[in-house]
Amino acid sequence: MANPEAAPPEIAEKVTSLREIIEYHAARYYDHDDPEIPDADYDEMIRQLEALEAEWPDLITEDSRTQRVGGVASATFAPVEHRVPMMSLDNAFDVDELYAWGGRLLRGLDLIDNDVEDQAVAGQDVGYATELKIDGVAISIRYEDGRFVQAATRGNGRVGEDVTENIRTLATVPERLPAGAPAVLEARGEVYMPWAVFEALNAAQEEVGAPRYANPRNTAAGSLRQKDPRVTSSRELAWWSYQVGEIQGGPEITAHSEMLGYLGSLGLPVNPERKVLGTLKEVAARSAHWQEYRHSLEYEIDGLVVKVDDLARQRSLGSTSKAPRWAIAIKFPPEEKTTRLNDIHISVGRTGRVTPFAVLEPVVVGGSTVGMATLHNQDQVAAKDVRPGDTVIVRKAGDVIPEVVGPVVADRVKGSVPWEFPTICPCGLNQPLVRPEGESEHRCLHGACPYQKQGRIEYFASRSAMDIEGLGEQRVHQFIELGLLEDIGDIFAIDFDRLRDLEGYGDLSISNLQSAIDEARSRPLTNLLVGLAIRHLGPAGAEALARTFGDLDGIIAATEQELAAVDGVGPTIADSVREFLDQEQNLAVVDKLREAGVNFEGPPPPELAQTLVGLSVVVTGTLGGFSRDGAEDAIKGRGGKSPGSVSKKTTAVVVGDSPGASKLAKAEDLGVPILDEGGFVELLETGHVPGAAPDDDDG
Repeated sequence: MANPEAAPPEIAEKVTSLREIIEYHAARYYDHDDPEIPDADYDEMIRQLEALEAEWPDLITEDSRTQRVGGVASATFAPVEHRVPMMSLDNAFDVDELYAWGGRLLRGLDLIDNDVEDQAVAGQDVGYATELKIDGVAISIRYEDGRFVQAATRGNGRVGEDVTENIRTLATVPERLPAGAPAVLEARGEVYMPWAVFEALNAAQEEVGAPRYANPRNTAAGSLRQKDPRVTSSRELAWWSYQVGEIQGGPEITAHSEMLGYLGSLGLPVNPERKVLGTLKEVAARSAHWQEYRHSLEYEIDGLVVKVDDLARQRSLGSTSKAPRWAIAIKFPPEEKTTRLNDIHISVGRTGRVTPFAVLEPVVVGGSTVGMATLHNQDQVAAKDVRPGDTVIVRKAGDVIPEVVGPVVADRVKGSVPWEFPTICPCGLNQPLVRPEGESEHRCLHGACPYQKQGRIEYFASRSAMDIEGLGEQRVHQFIELGLLEDIGDIFAIDFDRLRDLEGYGDLSISNLQSAIDEARSRPLTNLLVGLAIRHLGPAGAEALARTFGDLDGIIAATEQELAAVDGVGPTIADSVREFLDQEQNLAVVDKLREAGVNFEGPPPPELAQTLVGLSVVVTGTLGGFSRDGAEDAIKGRGGKSPGSVSKKTTAVVVGDSPGASKLAKAEDLGVPILDEGGFVELLETGHVPGAAPDDDDG
């Protein structure tokens, strides 16, 4: 409740200090695209300021960050005044805050009395348009007589930056609208960087020892503000439209959802994951769904946007100085947090690869507690300059391994020194760590390294290989200590009688482990090949070898040239496989597996005609006659590949309902043939892209 008295000096001082900190970090985020703290920390400071201003209204000022939008227009680009202000959205961080907003909204529409509790509004049918909250950069694109004439950032909501030439490079932004378009149409939306592009960009950074980019949003913003449009073009940004600013002409439209459909009919990209729901209870359920499945998308989202669908009601509700009253953003739990970096250690993997990792003060990120995070390699530690004792930003997205993004340099303790990469393996064998020329990782080359031994056994038993339930890290370590395991071949000869005298091993646990090991004997050859932990050989290459040679003995007998000739293998994998199989100790392990009755037989010859051998087919959207997995199986079953992204090597892109806009745009940009479901069926049957010129075998 607001206090009518003047705020005490200590409160006024706290508000002033908080505003200064917020302004600093707002400038880092909006004006420099280089934030020092996660969004969640910034949001929390804004919430603290809002709470203080709500309690002490005399402290509210027009220039408070709670009363205005975004940042300021940069001097790098010409200023653009928005004819219709580009406002931001208020946020809800949980269901209670969503319902509180709903209560204010319904009272503003005179649909409920003032004494009705906020929770009671959950079932009131109003009609809410829901859309994914794309984590990108807000942009307004202006068309006059159907022609693209200008693009501007949001800036402070009234004045933004002219980024016309950079936006013109985006494949998803049409240069002209179809005949009949409004005389003036200002389409607003979000520019973003697809995950696949972001990951490829970071891979390129790692190759040259440059620091990784923090996240797609900041990278998209930096890419958009390049002085050279060619740099922006190389970043493969995309755009979704979600709102109209100024409009002159066009049809009479009465609902927001109808307006989105109209934008789509003009050829502007509109996100397919949108839905009109009646009640806030339904909205809360949809928000929970997308919070769980946010990482199934090809782009990053950080919430769900909720808008009153009826445009007349929107006009009736109006706006504050900062945000519309008829819309709110439900923010998902943060995937970036700050915490203390207590120390940096190294781990040695099954191939001898050495990886530095951060030992953190435990922090909840993305819904789970994180105590360790990867630092990738020596170059990345140096490029990020993270040091023990630093406050660091930690990022965890879905099932991805947590990563230290970088330090908060302003909080660094005086006298800290850069971390130095160890020179000796911690395995106790006094083995030097070696960094091979041209590689970014260090390695321990000692074959008897206990860390490598344990890593190989753990990997062999993992779900992606032989899937031996109950044989995890702790048990593997214990069995090695007891002398029960020396290599993966010993797994199938464990003396279970010795386990009965150990604490924690009853008849049931021993029986379950024994059954899991017995079941592993019949796993497909592909799983066994993966479990052997041959460098560079993954599931796809293992499957190709198993299918081509029929059994493990056929692979062992093959020459390097024969291995390299297999589609999907190539010289690098072939060299690695041959090197592994030429070592006596590895063949001795293979003999142990043979004696244990482990399956060496590959899959039977394919029943389907191998029409797609050497072809790569991408499927996007929903098909009527195939599930997503069914379409992939249909391609692979005929010898083809079904990657998740479009490239120059893609043979065709199959498009169903609600396709991914970035895949479609990439296909059009590269000139890759686009097929409907009928064309897909023809391709499966014939191996020929419908409409394409036949191959000229006569030269």
